[in-house]
Amino acid sequence: MCNSHDIPKKKTSVAEEKFIHDQEHSKWNRRTFIQALGLAGAGSMVLGTSNVSAAKPSPLSVALAENENDRILVIVRLKGGNDGLNTIVPVYDYDVYANLRPTIRHEQNDLIMLNADFGIPNYMNSLESMWGDGKMKVVHGVGYPDQNLSHFRSSDIWASTDEVNFEPTGWWGRYFEDLYPDYIVNPPEIPPAMQIGSIGNLIFEGSETNYAFTVANPDQLANIAENGTVHDVLDIPDCVYGDKLLFMRATTNTTFFYADIINQAYMASSNDVTYEDEDLANQLAIVARMIKGNLGTKVYMVTLNGFDTHANQLEEHQTLLQDLSNSMNLFFQDLAAVGLDDKVLGMTISEFGRRPYENGSNGTDHGAASPVMLFGPALEGNGFINQHPDLSTWDQDDNLIPSTDFRDVYTSVLTNWFCLDPSILDLILLGQTYENLDLGFNCDILGVNDFSNVTRMVHRPTYDNNSTFIELQMPVTAHVDIRLFDITGKEIARLKNEMLFAGRHKIDVKSSVNTRLNFGQYIYRIKTGGQSYSKSILIQ
Repeated sequence: MCNSHDIPKKKTSVAEEKFIHDQEHSKWNRRTFIQALGLAGAGSMVLGTSNVSAAKPSPLSVALAENENDRILVIVRLKGGNDGLNTIVPVYDYDVYANLRPTIRHEQNDLIMLNADFGIPNYMNSLESMWGDGKMKVVHGVGYPDQNLSHFRSSDIWASTDEVNFEPTGWWGRYFEDLYPDYIVNPPEIPPAMQIGSIGNLIFEGSETNYAFTVANPDQLANIAENGTVHDVLDIPDCVYGDKLLFMRATTNTTFFYADIINQAYMASSNDVTYEDEDLANQLAIVARMIKGNLGTKVYMVTLNGFDTHANQLEEHQTLLQDLSNSMNLFFQDLAAVGLDDKVLGMTISEFGRRPYENGSNGTDHGAASPVMLFGPALEGNGFINQHPDLSTWDQDDNLIPSTDFRDVYTSVLTNWFCLDPSILDLILLGQTYENLDLGFNCDILGVNDFSNVTRMVHRPTYDNNSTFIELQMPVTAHVDIRLFDITGKEIARLKNEMLFAGRHKIDVKSSVNTRLNFGQYIYRIKTGGQSYSKSILIQ
């Protein structure tokens, strides 16, 4: 074991030093380190200069390649649980609404009517033109059965799509994991997703890594793009401390993997409108420049926090909804200036709604069903989707009963916006089938209905009695090449190079390597059937 004074202090940040000290004798992993820094990134690296393309693509890559879809989704997370009744006011049942909310209700003469039945508060007037121009739709009563009222658990449910089990991956994480099975070794040239805020959210989490370039705030993103540096991974001591420091520095470097291309896109574009200096506005201004600069990222998620309005809701909710309304309007104006607005769909999500009645603090408590708002000219008309929840019928927790499953919205976006064939949605939505809603846009569904000829293999690292294994489930008999690399990309050993029969196989990593393996993180890569797969693995 080496001492910390063996490492030049100038090469280690305060955050790194503290992390090493705190984690020296505890289980240590990549996600913990990244969250400790307050920064997450697409944790990938390129081995040498190779750029391996699979001869036999995954179902998702087949679908996307045939479609060549250039559409983009911008998810706006309304963090905290948005009060749907004070966002889209049910004027058709105004007396019931007003009686439930004697203090925090919107007066009828303060509403902008979207149709005869529903209105928005007049301070959301920036959305009036979007509605009038057919660039806004509302999905009523979105939620799921037996609503969980915990912010953390419900956010995970919306991200993972599983309200029963504690699923550790997100719907977009599973999407990208299947699209890029060799991602950890051979990442795509552009970040698959970008996320501002929402550190720790599962939506882009795969079983192995997070597929989004994630920063805590817009200023941090700008700083990374303009001032990113590469940490030294060569001058490292040969000891446990050095092993850990090497992994942390290499992981940090991979966070900067996309910094150059992000900076290029940002500098190649500009904003054609003047955004207000507000939380969401600052985030969408950067996203607009990424899109206009041809970054190529398909999915963005921005976050507007503060919707947990237990007290003094009127003023706080107004500030948030004004930011949402003004920023979304300006965002699409900005994109329209270069003719890209029809390529972008905006969609709000929130972990839950609020109770139908106000509490004793001029606010509302955790509820259930809440609207999802969609934005963009691709909607080809305004309108409401599905029925609004009955204000007089509540569940056992005194909450509104959802009329739309949130996964119906996901299914519709995947099918009709990204044009994925319904036959492969079970890869993303955990084998479950949901309703396809008419959101206003359509595409020719791909004729890729039979994926039986696509070789699919299951692989994972396992650990037992201080031993490390790679387990494979081979669907067919095939030649398999398995190699082990260290975190810098240096090949350590070839673990297998032979025909393996269909069925389960278990490979003892240490016994397959004719050299000593230090404690720490490694990467294995499997090549079989013209496809490459990779994951990180811990040598204990």
